[in-house]
Amino acid sequence: MTDTSSMIDWDLAVRLGSRLAGDGPEVSALAAADAVEELRAGANRSTGLVREFTGLSAAERTAPVLVIDRPGWIQANADSFNTILTPIVDKLSDKKGTPGPVGRAVGSRITGAEVGLVLGFLGGKVLGQFDPFFEPNGRLLLVAPNIVHVEQELDVDPTDFRLWVCLHEETHRVQFTAVPWMRDHLQSMMTSLSESIDTGKALEEGAKRIGKSLRGEGGSLLDMVSTPEQREVIDRVTGVMSLLEGHADVVMDGVGPEVIPSVNKIRRKFNERRKGVGGLDRILRRLLGLDAKMAQYRDGAEFVRAVIDKVDMEGFNAVWESPENLPDKAEIADPSTWVARVHG
Repeated sequence: MTDTSSMIDWDLAVRLGSRLAGDGPEVSALAAADAVEELRAGANRSTGLVREFTGLSAAERTAPVLVIDRPGWIQANADSFNTILTPIVDKLSDKKGTPGPVGRAVGSRITGAEVGLVLGFLGGKVLGQFDPFFEPNGRLLLVAPNIVHVEQELDVDPTDFRLWVCLHEETHRVQFTAVPWMRDHLQSMMTSLSESIDTGKALEEGAKRIGKSLRGEGGSLLDMVSTPEQREVIDRVTGVMSLLEGHADVVMDGVGPEVIPSVNKIRRKFNERRKGVGGLDRILRRLLGLDAKMAQYRDGAEFVRAVIDKVDMEGFNAVWESPENLPDKAEIADPSTWVARVHG
């Protein structure tokens, strides 16, 4: 396997990303310690709440809960990207050969800077994340400065908001630990996508279309480089991610009223915040595919609710029985077709 550090300067990416993301809001040491303790407790409490609501059984504490700062999130994702990108880097190396030491050093720093810009932008916004590819059972990351920043910005009850975030992220942990084949299935789709990349054509098409995206005429970076064959795989990935994100949103809204007194206020203000982005922020969101991410929350939640309405929660949970039962992108848009296919 090729060492991706030969093509991407990960140390530079982490340093630049951390500098761009900044430290977050200034709080006292006591307030910071309270936030960390409350987030850990919220994650642990959420396990039983998610299990009771969904019927999915996942052993407690099978994946570590890490309450981290922005640089910690950036480092964790650089490590994950390093692992995930290895097949693509291998393919690039096979096609282009190994560059000389000067070319390798210059290229790795340029790419490292590009990755650092992306990580820096996201590092100031992500509230939490379940990393399913961390061995052996994944890990749950909660970014304390971002959670504190958003709860202050929305002027909502901190205790309620922290548990609300934990419910969403803990649902992802349960999805992957209660459905043990899910991680390998996602990994196989990523591998299939990387193996189908025509690097020369992807770079050529990307160069032609990136200007259109900046002008609001194109899609995300992923849209720019996808061939019809890759689009088929991307559509399957989109179906799975819409399911996972929508399911987590349904859980947090279903459990919330029972344990979070101000959940309706939090949801209303949080949805308003998702819309209120400025010009540069909007361009970056489009390029990084975050607009599509927001659509995944909405479309996936509508799918989950529609299926539960038709066949109740037990019938919906057939989705976790095998990869064949996962909805594709078209079924996410038309839940009745999934119900007909799986429940006949």
